[in-house]
Parts: sequence; structure tokens; C-alpha cells
Amino acid sequence: MVSLRIRQFVQGRDEAVWISVYNQVFQEFEEFRNITVDDVLTSEKSPTFDAAGMFIAELDNEPVGIVNAHVDKLREEKKGFIRMLGVVPEYRRRGIGRALAEKAIESLKQRGMNAVEGGGVMDKPGVIRLGEGLGFKRVRVFSLMKRSLGNIPSGVGESRDVELRKYQKGSFEDLKLLNWLSNETFRDHYNFRPGTVEEARYFLEQDPIFKEQDWLITNLENSPVGYIGLGIDPKYNQEKNAKVGWILDIGVLKPHRRKGIGARLMIEGMKLLKAKGMTETMLGVDDQNPTKAFKLYEKVGFKVQRKEVAYQKAIS
Repeated sequence: MVSLRIRQFVQGRDEAVWISVYNQVFQEFEEFRNITVDDVLTSEKSPTFDAAGMFIAELDNEPVGIVNAHVDKLREEKKGFIRMLGVVPEYRRRGIGRALAEKAIESLKQRGMNAVEGGGVMDKPGVIRLGEGLGFKRVRVFSLMKRSLGNIPSGVGESRDVELRKYQKGSFEDLKLLNWLSNETFRDHYNFRPGTVEEARYFLEQDPIFKEQDWLITNLENSPVGYIGLGIDPKYNQEKNAKVGWILDIGVLKPHRRKGIGARLMIEGMKLLKAKGMTETMLGVDDQNPTKAFKLYEKVGFKVQRKEVAYQKAIS
């Protein structure tokens, strides 16, 4: 008889097992690239890392699936998140994904959460059926978008009144400024909670994926009003034989929106990526973003590559 066991990830022992399953599970996605043990070890240094909700599914002692039931200890809302739920392709449609999801929900409930959020790709009916079968309700839609850097637009309403400067790496004042700008610009966004300077430092200086980053800060009349972050994953580009850069983040303070500052930041960001030899750029966006960011990205030439949906469920 085939025996399914779901066991907890053991930090310091299971990193190689985790990446082996991860690399098999998610290789079908365009933005995927193989992760390494070093990548995982670096991610364990993140201020928000917590191994308590990481589980591995084994079928007759063979690792076949993973899930991360993540608790954000800095979030006041008692909502946990199901992340990286996946089953090795040849073992799908055997109930393993459901068993992992149920284990994640149980773990989150035991750790005091009263709601759980997970996600799935809209054109993956198996994932959608799993979520709906467990009583989740759709709450949000997100888009992965992409555009060529061959012809960067101009004359699309971008502001000429602002000045842009590069974030100074190693500057604690600039680090605090970026963290403040991020918190202020995203305060009214979905799933917002204030980020810490320690989190910002980790992402800018130690992130295992985007090892090449540039950030631009924009000033209006000598006051900071917005920013944009750009990233390159050299391992992805080598593995895919590609030249792709990412718009990691962008924000404009609320009083200064609808003035073309976001468009200017996007254009300057794309120019910078192109100057670094990139030929394409990608980004992710909440379709219902209150700043209407989706419309801005369409305006400067981005096209939707994939839709993802977020689901929630009460578990109290």
C-alpha cells in the first residue's frame, strides 16, 4: 500500500530536499529558474523567515510535494498565507495537493490565525478546483506583465518637473527614505502592513534572486515624492539565455499622483534596464490597485502574460 506522509521541514537538514521538489514543481512558469541550496540558506536570513509552517510530502519516503504555511509575525491581522504549494508533476491528481493544503490550514490555525489566503494561476483549473473545494473564495486578481525594451515610449504624459537620482548603496539615510516612501505609498493597498528598515536592508543587500538592483528616487521641489526599484537575476538570464530585467517596485506619494510622475519613473526605469543590456522587462501588479497602476503599465506598453487569483477562507 502506498503511504503518504507529510512532515515538517527541518532547517539545516532539508534544504536540498526542498529545492529538489521546488525545481520540479514550478519549472513550467515563465519566470522560473532553478534555485540552489545557497539561495535557500540566504532566504533563511530574511527577517520574516519562519520554518514552522514548511512541510514536505513524501510518498513511500520519496519527496513529492511542498507547502509553506506562512505567518507574518509583524502583521496585526491574524491572517496566514499558503505559499509554494506544489506537487511534482507525475504525482499530481492523487490528492497530495489537497493533503498539503489541509496540513497548511491546520498549521495556521494552531498558530492563532483566523483566516488564510492562498493563490493560483487562473488557467490552471486543478489549482482553482482545489481552492474552491476547500471553501476558499476569490478576493483578488493579479497580473504578470511584460514588454520589450526595444522601443521605450515618450510623450505619454510623463512629468518633466521632477528630478531623479540613484539610491546610494550603503547610505542608511537613503535606506530609511526608501522604506518610508514604500510605507507611505502603499498604505492604502491590499494586504499592506508597514515594512521595517531591516526588511528593506535584507531585500536590497541580500536578496538571493535579484542580486543586481538599482533604485531611483524622484524629487519635486527638493522633496522626495516617489521611487522605482529595478532588478536583474543573472542566474535566470543565464539559464534561459535571456536578457530580462524586472520592475520590482514603484510608488508615488498620494498627493502627487495623476501628475505623470509614475509614467516618468517607468520610462526612466526601462531606460536604465536597457542601458544594462536588457531586452525585456517584467512586473507583477494587483489588478485592483487603488492607484490604477494596471492602466499605467498598459499605457507604457506592458501586456498581460498571466493572471493569478488570490483566495481567502476563515478558519477560526
